Amino acid sequence: MKQKTKWMKVTEEESELLAAIRNYNKSFPDGYPELLWFAQQLFDNMIRQPY
Repeated sequence: MKQKTKWMKVTEEESELLAAIRNYNKSFPDGYPELLWFAQQLFDNMIRQPY
């Protein structure tokens, strides 16, 4: 099934996160824990956390 694509402007950080997620998905099922860790770190740095 072909997925629809959507164009939108993203920041450089968001683009890096998307690339990290795609790289992790490409490595699955062999998996590279470092790729998952990297994507999670990028995400954690981007979200607003309550103080």
